[in-house]
Amino acid sequence: MEQQRARGAAIPAARLAQLLAGMTTARPAYRHLAAAVRTLILDGGIAVDARLPAERELAPALALSRTTISAAYEQLRKNGYARSRRGSGTWTALPESAHCPAQWDAMAPGPPHGATPPMPPPGAIDIATAALPMPQDVLHQDLAEAVRHLPHPAHTSGYHSYGLPELRTAVAARYTARGLPTHREQILVTAGAQQALSLALSLLCGPGDRVLVESPSYPNALDAIRRARLHPVPVPVTEDGWDGDLLTCALRQSVPRLAYLIPAFHNPTGALMPPGQCAEVLGATRRPGTWLVVDETLADMALDTATPTPFAAHGAGGGGEHVISIGSLSKSYWSGLRVGWLRASPRLVAELAELRATVDVSGSVLDQLLALLLLDRGDGWLADRVDQVRHRRQTLLAALERYLPHWSWRLPPGGLSLWVDLGQPVASALAERALAHGVRIGSGARFGGEPGLYEHRLRIPYTLPPAALQEAVRRLAAVLADWPPVAGAARSRSDWVA
Repeated sequence: MEQQRARGAAIPAARLAQLLAGMTTARPAYRHLAAAVRTLILDGGIAVDARLPAERELAPALALSRTTISAAYEQLRKNGYARSRRGSGTWTALPESAHCPAQWDAMAPGPPHGATPPMPPPGAIDIATAALPMPQDVLHQDLAEAVRHLPHPAHTSGYHSYGLPELRTAVAARYTARGLPTHREQILVTAGAQQALSLALSLLCGPGDRVLVESPSYPNALDAIRRARLHPVPVPVTEDGWDGDLLTCALRQSVPRLAYLIPAFHNPTGALMPPGQCAEVLGATRRPGTWLVVDETLADMALDTATPTPFAAHGAGGGGEHVISIGSLSKSYWSGLRVGWLRASPRLVAELAELRATVDVSGSVLDQLLALLLLDRGDGWLADRVDQVRHRRQTLLAALERYLPHWSWRLPPGGLSLWVDLGQPVASALAERALAHGVRIGSGARFGGEPGLYEHRLRIPYTLPPAALQEAVRRLAAVLADWPPVAGAARSRSDWVA
């Protein structure tokens, strides 16, 4: 634990005072200050294992006495939300029972932290997966066309370790058209973005290396990092986006081997990193030699803004040799294809292709031909797809406002889901009970790097047809109606962490 704490970034007193604005005015001050800090920890606003400001620094920043700060820190330590060691400061933490504290035990405990939601029974509505179905007519038409194209690659061995040349060219052209000049030699076709990430972790990192990640983040990516025996260094992301100072500080203090970011549109919050901040992150990772893996699988799902420029385009010379951009067709087209890619320097692409051959010599030629035909449909077809998602999002919003008006959320500018605040830390238990009512949904805890985080959150995708979304929300409301501790007025987060 001491080693983990030593990796956390220090939080400047001025920054913590800014995060606590308006949260510490009630009395007694020390109790409400402790409750406010716990709220930030549980919501990911402050990373676990982050160093809190010294009492003498925080007292003037909050216009409170040092005695009050000391009492608040003691309250945090008593409840397991902080740990101190003489001479090294105070560090944020989570109690061992954070996933189901006694004061929240008004309902049965949910599944363990990080657990994948169980498969739904027949007839259940699955809103745990943020992926779009493929229109059958489009699939049939393009599949028939792909079969007609098969005779040409059939004259080859069928092994294309870098991917079909035509598909690599098409992916490179998409990057170029969106502001990042790219050659075919910079593209490696993979079996989805997850394989691209796994290849990068395997090639560039070794057991024990530090990897900077967002908190919350994509669960499958967090699992891949943990199973590679790497140490994640979490940096908070909220609906408001990334804290540039904290991100830069974490990079400087932890000097991670690699950083994994989802800048457009962040999963699960939907936040979009501004261009200026993209450039700052590129510079901050280049200086210490940190590899930067940028997940842009959701970049096409721009609902209330223009499609963002590729992240690497914000740096001189295309972002530098240390950037790996990954993408796929899974979110904007169809996840059933399992076609993704990564963009990197030609040298790195060659090394990754060699590594990929040890577990997967080549991808399916037919799937790649079908992917090429889908890309050839152009931006017009994709724009219609985005319009459909925008309409489904509006359906979900209307259903939530009708059936669950005490829940809250921030409307994201893009992506495929809402990051909903339930007002109480009941997400895992609610997800478990919802399954019995025919709704499969993932708890917010699945997106945290530590047990106990985001138990008051649900990620609710808006990818299903409108009728299914409406019925799913109605069933969730029915679960709450049969569940007295939750069906009443939601308590404030400062109440339930006190």
